Amino acid sequence: MLDVTVIEDPEAAAVSLDPVRARLLAELAGAPASAAMLAGRVGLPRQKVNYHLKALERHGLVELADERRKGNVTERLMRATAASYVISPAALSAVQPDPDRFRDQLSARWLLALGARLVRDVGMLITGAAKARKRLATYALDGEVRFASAADRAAFVQELTAGVSALIRKYDAPDAEGGRDHRIVVGVHPTVKDRPTPELEQ
Repeated sequence: MLDVTVIEDPEAAAVSLDPVRARLLAELAGAPASAAMLAGRVGLPRQKVNYHLKALERHGLVELADERRKGNVTERLMRATAASYVISPAALSAVQPDPDRFRDQLSARWLLALGARLVRDVGMLITGAAKARKRLATYALDGEVRFASAADRAAFVQELTAGVSALIRKYDAPDAEGGRDHRIVVGVHPTVKDRPTPELEQ
């Protein structure tokens, strides 16, 4: 099972957003289960659960983990293909954000558009690397800082911009044969307070 996977197909995205199917995905991320086992947990008839599982399986969101005989019946144990899922903006290609349309380093919406492009691009790269059976070279840095004032935040952003820009100038080799382009995204935003997870309706 993958830790996280990106959903790029519009139909798969629609399937995953159904509340009942999302609940089933959450259950199957914990451990494999059959339709009969899941029926008791989500309060639905086994046939209904089986219908939803088949839809999830068609779109590669769940897969067969094991089969076992129970009398004259073969019970299929299903599992989620990932512990968590992210829907790519590519699933809504006609209306996906375009960071090049409006560039404003101090705009929260531009930061969101950059984040959306990051999800789309890395999702596509993961898919391509998996098909080619190759590793994908990436790097991410995540941290938190408490600024004493808005002035300190502005100074931090200025130093960060200068430092990253200097590194880009130092290592950028546009004429290097065999070189490969890489995208660098750096964002700063207020920390979001943890929210309690809402109860899922059955």
